[in-house]
Amino acid sequence: MTANTAARSTMPLAGHLREARRRATRAAVALLVGVIVGFFLSDQILDILRAPIEELARSRQASLNYDTVTGAFDLELKIALFTGVIVSSPVWLRELFAYLTPGLTRREKKYVIGFSAAAAPLFAAGCAFGFLIFPRMVSVLAGFASDQDSTILNASYYVDFVMKIVLATGIAFVLPALLVMLNCLGLLSAHRLRSSWRIIVVVIALFSALVTPAADVLSMFIVALPMSALFGAAVAITTVHDKRAARRALTSDSAALSPIC
Repeated sequence: MTANTAARSTMPLAGHLREARRRATRAAVALLVGVIVGFFLSDQILDILRAPIEELARSRQASLNYDTVTGAFDLELKIALFTGVIVSSPVWLRELFAYLTPGLTRREKKYVIGFSAAAAPLFAAGCAFGFLIFPRMVSVLAGFASDQDSTILNASYYVDFVMKIVLATGIAFVLPALLVMLNCLGLLSAHRLRSSWRIIVVVIALFSALVTPAADVLSMFIVALPMSALFGAAVAITTVHDKRAARRALTSDSAALSPIC
């Protein structure tokens, strides 16, 4: 145990609270800065979100609408907050892990740091994937209406729909790293993952239904498919890890039982 770890383990409650307050303040400042940046970029982000509606308007009457006087301002605040959480995520994640890791062993700390290093790019890739697929989803879902019908969308509901798709795909891309980390920490075996695949598929389906505000099978399928594929990748990686760990344990036992020359 290092000196820092020993000091942390014997830190009184007041010291833990002071450290938690200090790190929470840094995370809050980063979030505030991210929200301000998101507010200035909200018009550009809304232009991106509006693009599928403009494409739809070429074939029929389609538009975003606000149902209250403050609807446009509330929408910009919502976009700013969502953007701020994503932009500031490296800072508040770092503060969270920095608060937790001193109490871990060296081996546990290595795995947690590895997970945090993998989680950020995976989450960013998942969010990018969500932004990539949402215009197609809007086009397909709105395409069920006749060309003679008008598509008039509530702006707040529409942005919620897109944000939940983006967030869901971001979480889906992080799942394999989380499962692999739990496996490396010895908390989750590959055998348990394989034997629980039916339950996990049901959980993925329920999660997809919760994060997709549109009550249709297509939205759930588009969210659930990458999550299921990433779960399969996590099972493959953990299976390889467990086999290697078993071989190392067998080699160690054989070396311990061999006679000393």
